[in-house]
Amino acid sequence: MAEKYLESHVMKMYQVDAFTQELFKGNPAAVIVTEQWLDENLMQNIALENNLSETAFVKTIDDGNYEIRWFSPTDEVAFCGHATLASAFILFKDFTMAKTIQFHVRDLGIFVVSQAVDGKIKMNFPIRKAELVSEYPQELRDGLTKPFKAVYLNEQAYIVEYETVDDVLNEQPNFEKLKQLGKRRTAITASQPDVAITARGEGQFDCVSRYFAPAIGINEDPVTGSIHTAIAPLWAEKLDRTELVAYQASVRGGILDCVIESEQRIEISGYAKLYMQAELEI
Repeated sequence: MAEKYLESHVMKMYQVDAFTQELFKGNPAAVIVTEQWLDENLMQNIALENNLSETAFVKTIDDGNYEIRWFSPTDEVAFCGHATLASAFILFKDFTMAKTIQFHVRDLGIFVVSQAVDGKIKMNFPIRKAELVSEYPQELRDGLTKPFKAVYLNEQAYIVEYETVDDVLNEQPNFEKLKQLGKRRTAITASQPDVAITARGEGQFDCVSRYFAPAIGINEDPVTGSIHTAIAPLWAEKLDRTELVAYQASVRGGILDCVIESEQRIEISGYAKLYMQAELEI
């Protein structure tokens, strides 16, 4: 059993590559499991020091139930898929004998997460559907260089459909322009909407995407589980499918297996690989 939070203020931290079976691929996340929440400023400072797209803090309720919060280098975020996968991987590895656990998430309810025999982690998330929009900020158009086929919006991001996978792969965004997108208040937080670009996949992938979040200190996120709660349903409807394999085409890259379970829920699955264990002297 791994060490829990100690009175001496030594904390154990893990770094995990999520949505990959290979080190140095997928999206790295830090995970800290505690018995009580740390001070918010401390959690934010740890996330800034880590300088990863997300640091997850997990509070134990019991062996099968946990609360979870996620911090980028600059802000607490409402929802993070890859750091949820990383956290579940660590809990299954060191903290519980259960094969199914529940994350209790502020404003988003319960995420049921299970681990298969081969290590694959399946996460049940709410669908955060994106709606087609005809109007969008000029900064979005100025920040991207390729032709737009359609633009969608959910509570997290603008999702821009491109004509081809090559356009997605070759896009070189103007991050300063994207950073200027106007603030848009949600029920959870006030944040600048992020931007995803996507196209129908070719060959082994049903869709290919990239994701940009410069306003919260992440120019390009390596693999983004949360935005696939909108991207996968979008392509499922277009392709008349309920099961899709999505690829996020960052430099590191990552694969997300997606199953539309109902109009409200989606299962997103992937693997994870432990990179590092460390002790924080706080």
